[in-house]
Amino acid sequence: MPTQSVLVRDSSFLRRVLQQYLSLLKKYPVITKSVTSGFLSAVGNLLSQALEYRKNNKENSPKKKISFLGPLHYAIFGLFITGPVSHYIYQLLEVLLPTTVPYCLIKRLLLERLIFAPAFLLLFYVVMNALEGKTLTDVQNKLKTSYWPAMKMNWKVWTPFQFININYVPVQFRVLFANLVALFWYAYLASVRK
Repeated sequence: MPTQSVLVRDSSFLRRVLQQYLSLLKKYPVITKSVTSGFLSAVGNLLSQALEYRKNNKENSPKKKISFLGPLHYAIFGLFITGPVSHYIYQLLEVLLPTTVPYCLIKRLLLERLIFAPAFLLLFYVVMNALEGKTLTDVQNKLKTSYWPAMKMNWKVWTPFQFININYVPVQFRVLFANLVALFWYAYLASVRK
């Protein structure tokens, strides 16, 4: 006799998980966003490695083993940088450019895209290279070769998502929204950094 999975079919389980998340988000916003960022960043790196492994498998290239240091580094970055920094940046955007400011939708986007995004990408490169034990010369060389292409790709990929995020997503969910988009962005960054 086949049995049914209660967890998959029980919508109340998903509702309870969502309620628990919302409760934690309300009580501990920075910690909840940081842990979520760390987890989703690690998953994004695993996704990147899985895609690379699959690509190499199709091309009969030498297979590279899945590294658990990559997800660990991304988890650290998400936990200590992405979560808290994004939380405060999104809060700051609300204070600096409330909806009562004329053209606030465009001003928020320009501030985020032209100031926050380049600084955050630079921080990403510096921290990730430090976690990997690279030297300052290695960091400088990596920045020279891949920062600008990554920044241009960031502007292409993230601009529509960030427009939606900073103007239409409730502020308490902006880090989560960005982290879900970042699953694929981190996969791209990991492939560019190699």
